[in-house]
Formats: sequence, structure tokens, C-alpha cells
Amino acid sequence: MFNSLTQIGLPLALILIMTGVGMSLRPADFRRVFAAPKGFIIGSLAQLLVLPLTAIAVIALFNLQAELAIGLFILALCPGGTTSNLYSYLSRADVGLSVSLTAVVGFITPFTIPLLAVWAIGFYGAANASLPLPVVKTWLTLIIVSVFPVLVGMAVRAKWPAFAKGAEPVISRFAIIVLLFLIISISVDLGDDLWRFIAKAGPAALTLNLVTMLLGYLLGKWLLQQERQARTICLEVGLQNGTLALLITTGILQSSAMSIAPSVYSLFMFGSASVFALWARRRNSPDNH
Repeated sequence: MFNSLTQIGLPLALILIMTGVGMSLRPADFRRVFAAPKGFIIGSLAQLLVLPLTAIAVIALFNLQAELAIGLFILALCPGGTTSNLYSYLSRADVGLSVSLTAVVGFITPFTIPLLAVWAIGFYGAANASLPLPVVKTWLTLIIVSVFPVLVGMAVRAKWPAFAKGAEPVISRFAIIVLLFLIISISVDLGDDLWRFIAKAGPAALTLNLVTMLLGYLLGKWLLQQERQARTICLEVGLQNGTLALLITTGILQSSAMSIAPSVYSLFMFGSASVFALWARRRNSPDNH
């Protein structure tokens, strides 16, 4: 059942989820990048550079080895998704910037993930040395499950906007259910090793989540002097597409151990993002002005 889920169910679910991302996008979201580039440039650099570099530092700090280190680094390479857009809305952040970052970074990462993941596998050295990452296959898989569905979703929105608006929240809920089901499935597959891996990867995953959110927020405040955009960058850097990370670790590399760090991170990120949204809304309330 686990193999069927990771080889068939997960790619199909991710295609549907990314179609939902596409349904939330319009050509104007891409034009906005050029109209006000500063926030986008800082946000994308934070996601594409600061996040992976912080992951390397956290892996070294907690002395993560082999599969646990590789899994956490692969998670750090993944873009945000609809979750970051939703939490940007709940946190009264700059939703337009969030959507723009999701759109453009989502088109960049299929090219960066295969190359950097190969580096991580070679550098951290999986315990099972027979786990090479097929770069071309990984690139094609990411294009098929992430880029094409986004384009299809945008076409659906252009043609049937009312349907797209109604389907988008349903797909967002579906994404969370798929992620939780995957985490349960991975937990069952690992059996007795589960708690040992969680004890090792949990503190590192939580640290990565909290530190990157803090760095994203501070970078936004310092360089943009704009509270709403700082909130957006905080969430874009702290909320990664865990489902995409699990597609790579379980679907392509077929390693449950590599999936532990992304799974634990995914659970933590919903908690930290919810706390951040509550804090942000309280700061926006009339009582705090």
C-alpha cells in the first residue's frame, strides 16, 4: 500500500494541488513582480538562498546525519504553496506579494531542486549509498507535477473564473488532508524506528522553521520598512511545500527515513504559522493602535 501511495497517489494528488495553485493565479500576479520588484526580489532571495543556507547551518548545529540531513535540506529547497497564501491572508499580510512569490519561485525550483539535492546526497552521504538521485527524471517529474498543472489551473481560471474561485478552497483543504495521510503512512512504514528518527530530526526541524520565519520577518522589516510585506516574507520562507518534498523523498528516492524531517517540519509549520497569524491579527486590532 505504501508503494502504491507514493508512486501513484502522491503524484496525482500533487498535480491536483498544483492545479489549485494555478487557479489562484492571474497574469497580473506576474506583472506585479515587475511593477514593484523590491519586495519580490528580497522574498525570492530569502526563499532560494537564506532558507537553504539556514538549513545547512541547522543540520551542522544538530549534527544530523545521512537521510535525516538530506530530507531536511530537500525540504528547504521546496517552494511555498497555497498554504503560505492562505496564512498571508489570515495574517493581514501582502497577499499579492505572497501569490507572486508562489508563482515565480514555483517555476524556478524544478530546475534548482535536482542539482542541489544531488549535492546534498553526496555531501551528507546516505547510509544506503545506492540512492542516487536521477537528475533528469527528477526535473521532468517536477515539471510534470508542479509547472504544467499550474499552467492548466491558470487556464481554467481564465476560462471559468467562478468555478476556479469555488474549487480553490476545496483543493487547499485537500492538500492538508493528503499531507497528513502521507505522514501517517510514512510513520507506519518506519515502524519501531519512527520515534528514534523524530527525536533526532524534531528539534532541528522546529529550529529551522522558527529561525527562517524570524529571519524572513526581520529582513522584510529592515530592507522594506513595510509591515505587511515583512509578514509575507516571513510566511513564504517558513511555510514550504511539504507534499513536494515527500514526492522526492518517498516517490523518487523511496526513502521513508528521508521523509521524517519534511513530515515533522510540515506539522510544526502549521502550528507556528497559526501562532504568527494570531499575533499579527492582534497587532492589527484597534486595541493595539
